[in-house]
Amino acid sequence: MAGATMIGASEALTSLVDRLWGSLVESYGPAGPFYAIAALGMLLALLAVPFLMKRTKDPLERFSFKDERLKDDLVRLRSANEESGNLHGLGNLLEPTDKEELGQTRRQLRAAGYKSAGAVRVYYLARAGLGLGLLLFGLTMFVLIPAEPNLASGLAFSGIFALGGYFLPVYWIRRQIESRRQNIQDSFPDAMDMMLVCIEGGHSMDQAMARVGVELQSTGSPLAEEMQIVTHEFRAGKERSLVLRDFAERCAVNDISSFVTVLIQSATFGTSISQALRVYAAEMRDKRLMRAEEKANLLPTKLTLGTMAFTVPPLILILAGPSFIQIVRSLTQFGSGPPG
Repeated sequence: MAGATMIGASEALTSLVDRLWGSLVESYGPAGPFYAIAALGMLLALLAVPFLMKRTKDPLERFSFKDERLKDDLVRLRSANEESGNLHGLGNLLEPTDKEELGQTRRQLRAAGYKSAGAVRVYYLARAGLGLGLLLFGLTMFVLIPAEPNLASGLAFSGIFALGGYFLPVYWIRRQIESRRQNIQDSFPDAMDMMLVCIEGGHSMDQAMARVGVELQSTGSPLAEEMQIVTHEFRAGKERSLVLRDFAERCAVNDISSFVTVLIQSATFGTSISQALRVYAAEMRDKRLMRAEEKANLLPTKLTLGTMAFTVPPLILILAGPSFIQIVRSLTQFGSGPPG
């Protein structure tokens, strides 16, 4: 009896598989079952991502520390855990093993305004995810297009999509770096003037930078955030020259690098900071004026190129088009005429 039941269940399962296989072949062609297996694999991979990204719970969170030293230890432990970011399970796959490449990527992301601990892993995850996603998108489009399939053209089409998705985050980071650098460069002369006013009014360098950082918040400039970071590092007791050099590295602007050099030299040789800032602020105003004049001088050239690109071809088409049509008609009639 039990054997007959097992045989019946096996036959029912075989019949179900045959019907499903036939339905897939009828709907998507001979490769339909393989498409279904690939879709199931993608679904399982997407379901596995949250488990890979899941962080282990900190066992120290259930304690309520009354000792300040233990609280500090807990804060340092949490900072070490957060240093790995939310993608702890994928850390070995999403970060480069070369320290030089890792440091360069971190500097680029900081220059673009991404300062979180997991920015590097999110960056590499975005590159891998977009590349793989657009590769699958290209293959799907190639399969669904109602045309004669060509494996070489399909792979080339999908490869172009994959390369575009892989290098899209690189292009985005470069655009963000240039935009942020331009914004800082434009707002730096005004910050210098305000800092000079604060120092001549009796403020110290730390107080002047803190005040300028607060005043620049209304403009939405990234320079305000950078100056606030410098202020916090000063108050934390970090070495002044190291704080200023990190400030110049994060901003990645030549004017700020020169400004940091002026401050370090003034502190080293004991010269007046207000006098150095007065000269440097005047130089920054002159440089901003020269940049504006340079852009104004380039404007006629750009307008000329645009005018030529959008007016000359239509003008030639309007003037020479009828004559060209008449010439083509004459040659056609001459070639189709009766033999002499």
